[in-house]
Amino acid sequence: MRLDQRGDSAHSGVMTGHQDDFSHLDRAGRAMADIARHPRLTVNIIVGAGILLAWLSLAAMAVRGAEARGSAPGDTLLRGLPQLPLPDFLERFFALCLSPAPLDASIGLRAVALNLMWFLMAIAAMLPSAAPMIRTYCEIADTARIKGEPVVHPLVLVAGYLGVWLAASMLFSALTLGLHAFAASGDMYDPLLGIAGALALLVAGLYQFSGLKEACLKKCRNPFSVLFSNWSAKAIRVFRLGVAQGLWCLGCCWALMLVMFAVGVMNIFWMALIGLFTLIEKQTTGRLPTRLAGAILLVWAAALLVVSL
Repeated sequence: MRLDQRGDSAHSGVMTGHQDDFSHLDRAGRAMADIARHPRLTVNIIVGAGILLAWLSLAAMAVRGAEARGSAPGDTLLRGLPQLPLPDFLERFFALCLSPAPLDASIGLRAVALNLMWFLMAIAAMLPSAAPMIRTYCEIADTARIKGEPVVHPLVLVAGYLGVWLAASMLFSALTLGLHAFAASGDMYDPLLGIAGALALLVAGLYQFSGLKEACLKKCRNPFSVLFSNWSAKAIRVFRLGVAQGLWCLGCCWALMLVMFAVGVMNIFWMALIGLFTLIEKQTTGRLPTRLAGAILLVWAAALLVVSL
């Protein structure tokens, strides 16, 4: 019966606390076995590398975007940075994301590129704020593994979380495509773009005071109770648990992502600020940071609306 359980676990992505002897393997094999036995190390390396690569890709894109647009916060600094040579596929990807003109690409290819861009933004700005949730899962998993109980790898939880942001990225990319199409539609683009930015800031500011925002924030701040009460040794249930955590995070942060439409979608400085604020907001217990940000966004929206009109 024990062998059957272990066989089922191997096919479902579940690990047990049983310590096998890998002394017969070579050095590389023993290293891989050690990684498999310590999932926390694996998830830290993969998540950390993913966040780093996302920021590097977005930074390279932002440098090229600063050369193309007018004046945005940080553009002067970005123009002073060297443009490192990149593979042709990355240059093509950046061009698809940054240019409002249709180029020679189909709408489908542009949609895929913009979807990937928004997903990179979510990984860079939102995944760090999920670190407490991932760490909490690993701590519970370590306790279960010591008892010899089967445990689903933390990467399954992360995959569910990122799946939500991938779906959200599709919506944000659709909005971006709409703005790109509007950019080429007429001479009223600049004032109407300012009004659209003011509306985005207004929505983001009002949402900071909403009950839904507070409810989602409470879930994000207390991952232990959610993870512990819904603990499972089945991969599909852990994936769904990651999806649930992703939905709570999206409920906290979707309106803040709208700010990017007001400051420039590829404004890396504002992206970093939003990511930092999200991390702080989820780590604090009071409502002051949330409501202070909401008040600032509302004042900003009013000022931008007056200027645009």
